[in-house]
Amino acid sequence: MEMNRRELADFLRRSRERLRPQDVGLPEGPRRRTPGLRREEVVHLAGMSADYYIRLEQARGPQPSDQMLGALARALRLTEDERDHLFLLAGHRPPTGRLCGEHIEPGLLYLLDQLTETPAQIVSDLGDLLAQNAIATALFGGVCPLDPDNRNVAWRWFTDPAARTAYPAAEHDHWSRVHVADLRAAVARRAGDAASAALVKRLRAASTEFSALWELHEVAVRRSSRMRVVHPVIGPVDLDCQTLLTPTEDQRLLIFTPPPGTSDATHLQLLRVVGTERFDAPGSPGGPVGPVGPVSTGGSAGSGSGGSARPRRG
Repeated sequence: MEMNRRELADFLRRSRERLRPQDVGLPEGPRRRTPGLRREEVVHLAGMSADYYIRLEQARGPQPSDQMLGALARALRLTEDERDHLFLLAGHRPPTGRLCGEHIEPGLLYLLDQLTETPAQIVSDLGDLLAQNAIATALFGGVCPLDPDNRNVAWRWFTDPAARTAYPAAEHDHWSRVHVADLRAAVARRAGDAASAALVKRLRAASTEFSALWELHEVAVRRSSRMRVVHPVIGPVDLDCQTLLTPTEDQRLLIFTPPPGTSDATHLQLLRVVGTERFDAPGSPGGPVGPVGPVSTGGSAGSGSGGSARPRRG
């Protein structure tokens, strides 16, 4: 990522001019000829040399470090969006922001409830199922949302053989690599936080397959794709999976729609009639974990997991 010196210089100058001394706890001082903070005041707040900052505002300075950008963002009282913009202009990836965690915004839950004819799920970037609508439960089955292991699709895929029964055996190796590559990307985005580090540690201890794939350091974020789900009542169903990210990128809304011009729409209509009866039958194992990724159609990798019909609401 290249540094945009001209835009960076303009943004620093504009951000400085928008602030008043009292905004940052400084006295007003003598009458000012120009609005905003003086350069020396920004330098004092950021703990950097005056010459270095002046060169940045003149679009001739060297590329600042992450630490220097963080200090400037604090000195200039930048919002989270403005801080990210500053990092991008300087040619750096923005730091990880606040994560949603398990809390789902009411608007997102409302949207999920309105999708009565289309399977939809909300999953975390680590693969934890947070919510799904009724037709998704009928299609994928239900798992306990309070059990961090049982609701994590990667954990179940690598530790529970029953989780793979809904997918062709010849494709299991492919799905394993899809899971690991997507998880690797999430761990990097989170900068190895406690939750992601703990999940990887448990998976490596529990599965030699996972551990071997993790060593390959493959990275591939799951995106839109076509996939196949084998349902015990309505049979195989082909679905297009669209992945929508929340602004913090640690939650995903997955929407599963039948490909245009196919009979899969009729299958989903039948599923709405069948509902979740198969999961209530005596001796029923609870159904598959949920979609593990797309079939090999040459597109980007998709994602999904199974889980309960309703989440914990944060």
